[in-house]
Amino acid sequence: MLRHLCVILLVSSRAWAVGIAMLLGGLLTGVAAVPAAAQPAAFRFVRGAARQAKVPFFLQRNLILVKTWLNGKGPFTFILDTGINTSLITDPRLRQELNLTVGGRFLVAGAGEENPLEAFQIPAVAVRLADGVEAPALPFLMLSDDVLNLSGYVGAPVHGLLGADVFRSFVVEVNPVSEMLTLRAPATYRPPAGRRWARIPLDMEGRKSYLTVPVQLNDTLRLPVKLVLDTGAGHALSLETTSDARLQVPQHRLRTQLGRGLNGNINGYLGRVSALELGRYRVPALLTSFPDAADVALRVDVPRNGNLGFELLKRFTVVIDYAHNQLLLRPNETFHDPFEHDMCGFEVLATGPKLRQFKVLRVEAAGPAAAAGIQPGDEILSVNLMPAEMLTLTQLSRLLHSADGRQLLFIVRRAATSELFTTTLRLKRQI
Repeated sequence: MLRHLCVILLVSSRAWAVGIAMLLGGLLTGVAAVPAAAQPAAFRFVRGAARQAKVPFFLQRNLILVKTWLNGKGPFTFILDTGINTSLITDPRLRQELNLTVGGRFLVAGAGEENPLEAFQIPAVAVRLADGVEAPALPFLMLSDDVLNLSGYVGAPVHGLLGADVFRSFVVEVNPVSEMLTLRAPATYRPPAGRRWARIPLDMEGRKSYLTVPVQLNDTLRLPVKLVLDTGAGHALSLETTSDARLQVPQHRLRTQLGRGLNGNINGYLGRVSALELGRYRVPALLTSFPDAADVALRVDVPRNGNLGFELLKRFTVVIDYAHNQLLLRPNETFHDPFEHDMCGFEVLATGPKLRQFKVLRVEAAGPAAAAGIQPGDEILSVNLMPAEMLTLTQLSRLLHSADGRQLLFIVRRAATSELFTTTLRLKRQI
């Protein structure tokens, strides 16, 4: 039987502009009809007496990438994402490699302009995250085509996303500085003491978590906003103007392509809110996405005002505690780092066998890259005389966000003629 499923996975062009995919908050609705509280934990410690386990990860373009073994094979790389109800395999080649049994077939309808695509239900996959942590039979959805090309935008192989089941099974501590997850048994968990920890209540609706926090939109307007807690979103904050008439796009704003969904491009504005309050901590001048109304209408399964992403959360040691309905935050050494948008004005895709070749996808008409003569299709060969193949996509991104007014020397290869082109690009803060 062919069924219809609303799935939205947004790949933000704020990341594209420096060559990375960011998820603006994947939403899977219509799969899990049983309330989360009524379902047994999918993951477990293999040794029954264990109370915690350490799982290393690597932070790539504001996303948590975890090595994962499926049906005894791997490792594969999955993004850890509180924003999705059901885990997702985005690389359909895994179906044959893992000899997966396919269940129901769905039409996937998402934001964007293109036709729906197919997804298949995979009833049970044996998943291992680290020694002693496993899910014997985790359900997945698998896309029929790798339309997101997460590997190209992240700059590392990505095979899918792990969703709510991890967070329903454990209290999850994320340390972005040491790049380490600590998974703890909820029944024996005791929250950390100390004045630097902020506690924010979480509301569990369906299989996702929401927090309500104050946002200072401008000098005169302060509002409580309900946000999805979304570790799979690479931006800091996204606000949906359709959710409240008082949520207006700031006058100083940048019209841009915010991302790509499963069915096409997502457009909107980038701006800044004066501040967001997270318990005892106030985060000023927060870069914020404001997607167009038409591009978020399909994403609302529970009324909310937007989502909170990992570009903000990575500035804290984060404890996500579904069992006790709380989010704990303690600032780390990056807390005071500024929030910056792309300063170059182009989008880059990582290609090649090692994802160390960088192709320009799009150039903003009035941006620094256009002024420097860079064109769509150009391949970046070097930056400041450093061969591009020596850079990861994360390192390239840091260069392109590094400082307003900084000059970078590019050598690129024209796609049509294979001729080399040398130019100087001056970075410019656009928002």
